[in-house]
Amino acid sequence: MSRSGNSNLHDSSRNKQDEFYTNLQLIEDELKHYRAHFKGKRVLCNCDDPYESNFFKYFAMSFNSLGLKSLTATCYATSPVVYTQLDLFGEEMIVGRKGTQRGKQPYKIVINEVTDVNGDGRVDLADVEWLIKNRKNVLTKLKGDGDFRSAECVALLDEADIVVTNPPFSLFREYMALLMEHGKQFLILGNMNAVTYREIFPLIRDNKVWLGNKAGHFWFRVPDSYEEKATDFKIDENGQKWRRMGNICWFTNLDIEKRHEEMTLFRHYSPEEYPTYDNYDAIDVKKTNDIPCDYLGVMGVPITFMQYYCPEQFDLLGEFNHGQDNEFDLAVPSVNGKVMFKRIAIRRKRKGQVK
Repeated sequence: MSRSGNSNLHDSSRNKQDEFYTNLQLIEDELKHYRAHFKGKRVLCNCDDPYESNFFKYFAMSFNSLGLKSLTATCYATSPVVYTQLDLFGEEMIVGRKGTQRGKQPYKIVINEVTDVNGDGRVDLADVEWLIKNRKNVLTKLKGDGDFRSAECVALLDEADIVVTNPPFSLFREYMALLMEHGKQFLILGNMNAVTYREIFPLIRDNKVWLGNKAGHFWFRVPDSYEEKATDFKIDENGQKWRRMGNICWFTNLDIEKRHEEMTLFRHYSPEEYPTYDNYDAIDVKKTNDIPCDYLGVMGVPITFMQYYCPEQFDLLGEFNHGQDNEFDLAVPSVNGKVMFKRIAIRRKRKGQVK
């Protein structure tokens, strides 16, 4: 993921450690469930330096097998890795709020075909690199800083059919709002806690956005400037730093089979095992696998439930957190005075026979 920001927007966000570069295997494992969606489509990766982004690499390698119409990627001016693998323009003088400084010019890459242009008998990333080096209008400079919210990047968004990337976590709300405003199909990485944001929850409740196939704790490559951590941090044999992030999931509006697979419920309700909250008529369910098969009232379940949520099986009602965070925050999830961790409020749909 290339860090997105803007010299005129949210300078405080730019100071956050938001550079997490996605592992190619993670991308491949998820994208294999969406291949049918991409035939004839224009794909945009608008938070990705092509020379470092595995999103760009995946779509460039899969351009023909997916049947893409085009692939566009843009990078942000202050990305710490821009041009670190292939310097086509050389260093540029950038004039910013802190005065003139040495820097890199943001750019876009647009690919409309991938063929054996270098004549080595196969089609691979070497052909993509040859295209970028030798074909005009494949790589061009951007006028601005490459921020995904800038006018020229929004224009690229309007031209695209599907957006796939890892946007900055600190700007997730703004990024999602932009996608929805422009009516785009997308597959993006984010933190699962985002499902409780006032801007995101209604989208999921109304089946405009849902979680993708895979979720969990994943390793991301980070810049050398990132400080070392005692946990969830490592340096590989090449000296590359890695950070592991928890509760990471995919957000999308591309339909997949998993979204319609109902959970198999086998636990039975009892007041002893499923106590009621102190200030709301709902039972507390400690683990997603413990959702009772014979209870039709309101339940508070862990956020991890969202990776198994099937809209044909459950209704999303809100959340239990502080009871005042937003209009969907129903109450504090407390039992006998003990406050539980944040919960999602759900109710089983009344269909079929309750076991």
